[in-house]
Amino acid sequence: MRLPLRSCCIFTSLIPQKQTTDVHRRGLSGAAMRFVQFRRSGYGDGVRVGVEQGEGLGVVDLKAFDPSMPSTVRELLQLGDKGLECAQRALASGQFVVDRANIQLLSPILAPEKVVCVGMNYRDHCLEQNAPIPKEPIIFSKFPSAITGPYDDIVLPPESQEVDWEVELAFVIGRRGKCIKEEDALSYVAGFTVANDVSARDWQMKRNGQQWLLSKTFDSFCPLGPALVTADAVKGDRTRRRTEAIW
Repeated sequence: MRLPLRSCCIFTSLIPQKQTTDVHRRGLSGAAMRFVQFRRSGYGDGVRVGVEQGEGLGVVDLKAFDPSMPSTVRELLQLGDKGLECAQRALASGQFVVDRANIQLLSPILAPEKVVCVGMNYRDHCLEQNAPIPKEPIIFSKFPSAITGPYDDIVLPPESQEVDWEVELAFVIGRRGKCIKEEDALSYVAGFTVANDVSARDWQMKRNGQQWLLSKTFDSFCPLGPALVTADAVKGDRTRRRTEAIW
């Protein structure tokens, strides 16, 4: 079964408006990195920020490297260059590496302000359903409470007998903006992650006046992760092709 990549945009205010003009000019990340949030197995402690050494490889514990660093990706990005430069140093040091087998990977973003999604924006998806290709984007939302980790169980609600899922590309918006020019749009993106758009199709198509919100926002219906890949890791033509594919 081919899984088409569609769009699920996660909007959250990560970078305060008082950030430097340099951050606004060059984007938000400034380095190609893969951030994760995790809990250490057996320690009973809270959320920690890590930088992956590579996809599927060990995770550098950022707070162990520098105790002054925050415990969430959101707070790290709010530090701007200071936080990102520290993450680069930690990654380069090769120290405080945690084996993936000894951690629980969480969603790379917790409690965003908004989860805004775009539906029916993949041509093949419309054609396979014999649905008309919309002239304008179909916008819907998920509640942030639907977010769960990349390997957590998806809880099947007893109210639904038709739970479905779709692979998505998620944009994490890193600073506030309004009336943004198309050519400036990607400079507002902190990074990308993988999302799973879980839906209760019977609620979407047959109940609640065929409104999408309730069908999309049951608890655990928005798994994210495992990593937030900074925007600088996806450059050039690859970025343009991905953007065209999902809008």
